[in-house]
Amino acid sequence: MFLSSSDTLPSLRAARDEQDASGLSALAEQLAGVLSGGAQDVDVSSRRRAEYSTDASIYRVLPQAVVFPRTEEDVLGILGVARRMHVPVTMRGAGTSIAGNAVGEGIVVDTSRHFADILSIDPDERVAVVRPGVTIAQLQAAAAPFGLRFGPDPSTWTRCTIGGAIGNNACGPHALAYGKSGQQVVSLDVVDGRGRRFTAAEGLTEHPELRELVAGNLAIIRTQFGRFGRQVSGYALEGLLPERGEKLGEFLSGTEGTLGIILSATVRLQPIPSSPHLVVLGYPSMPDAADDVPSLLPFHPLALEGMDARLVDVVRRHRGAAAVPE
Repeated sequence: MFLSSSDTLPSLRAARDEQDASGLSALAEQLAGVLSGGAQDVDVSSRRRAEYSTDASIYRVLPQAVVFPRTEEDVLGILGVARRMHVPVTMRGAGTSIAGNAVGEGIVVDTSRHFADILSIDPDERVAVVRPGVTIAQLQAAAAPFGLRFGPDPSTWTRCTIGGAIGNNACGPHALAYGKSGQQVVSLDVVDGRGRRFTAAEGLTEHPELRELVAGNLAIIRTQFGRFGRQVSGYALEGLLPERGEKLGEFLSGTEGTLGIILSATVRLQPIPSSPHLVVLGYPSMPDAADDVPSLLPFHPLALEGMDARLVDVVRRHRGAAAVPE
């Protein structure tokens, strides 16, 4: 006796769906057991998983579970479950990534809901200690009364998180003045995939394998890494060079969670400029403007942005001719 495809496919789908549901329930139960908020902080519903299958990019990856940690112990517990059940983990802040960095097929850990505290601000030392889910805007607002700010300001700074900014080594228009997010890191409280917790700051005394790796590849790291200011692709091995202070925190910035997960970050704060001025320069073409950049750098501008004629025309159409001075 032979069954037609119309007979077998529905039964196969039903069996697969039942198996998937059973696996998700088991994962949810394990996660709820390690979260301080219990089952209310883990969601395997179709709706929630669909919501977290996308970020600001064009990609769509359906996760198995979404969790909302409240404490460091929650994060450590999540990683323990992931190791036991062989499920990958993706950290997520505000989901502003346009490269698919905040989506993954395993457990998506949303730090923005609960794991988003500003632990301290020291105006004398000009540093702040924050959880990864704190937004740049929240840190700016908290630091402003002291005349301070977090330097990097990517275009999504009103909603993107510090953890995401460090994970991507984000910068923004003020990169000329403040550099990349990794350059503002004093230290990171980190846990790796094996559950080992450590402080990533200056020095590799506690990480001899990394020091050995760098020592064996000094020439290529010195000549091929960090060759220009806004190089953010790949691992920033130049941060581990001895002449750079073996800055493990700077090295981990931009690794997008592949080497460790941030539990808290100590970051530098910068004085807010007292009297900034805007200078607008016009050029016949974008190449002409680019050619003139080296002559502007000696004046130490805080920010430098280029706008072509098409963007200016959009402003004129939406705001009127008076919005763009001739």
